[in-house]
Amino acid sequence: MSSHQHGEVAAHDQAATHHYTVHYPAHPPREGDPHYRDFEHYRKATKDTAVCHFAERRHGDASECEGGLELHHAHVEFSLQNGVDLAVLEADYPGISNPDEVGAWVESADNLVWYCAKHHRGHGGVHTATASDFEASVYVRGLIS
Repeated sequence: MSSHQHGEVAAHDQAATHHYTVHYPAHPPREGDPHYRDFEHYRKATKDTAVCHFAERRHGDASECEGGLELHHAHVEFSLQNGVDLAVLEADYPGISNPDEVGAWVESADNLVWYCAKHHRGHGGVHTATASDFEASVYVRGLIS
């Protein structure tokens, strides 16, 4: 008896296209950001031992990594900092309820993670794939092409 007789769906490919509008709050240009020095400090302090976070989650397997390492704002992008709901951020990261300190937090180790170029900005990277598909790709090899 084949598995198809039990209602199993055969392996298949499916194209996915997502369209939506992101409403960015007003924000300062990256150039001249007073907290960029924090980003640069973290980058310089960790670059020599950095590993793609995707590979870390795969217990050191970097076989699908490509390109150099890049820093990713893991929770709040620089351009979104002025729109942060401080009560929600405070609940997850105690001590970040002061709006004057959000910019420093955005550029801190709590919000930064290293990814290779493929897993950062590539076709199936964290900035390109849906959150659910990117998360699943850690566990399902070859999920996104």
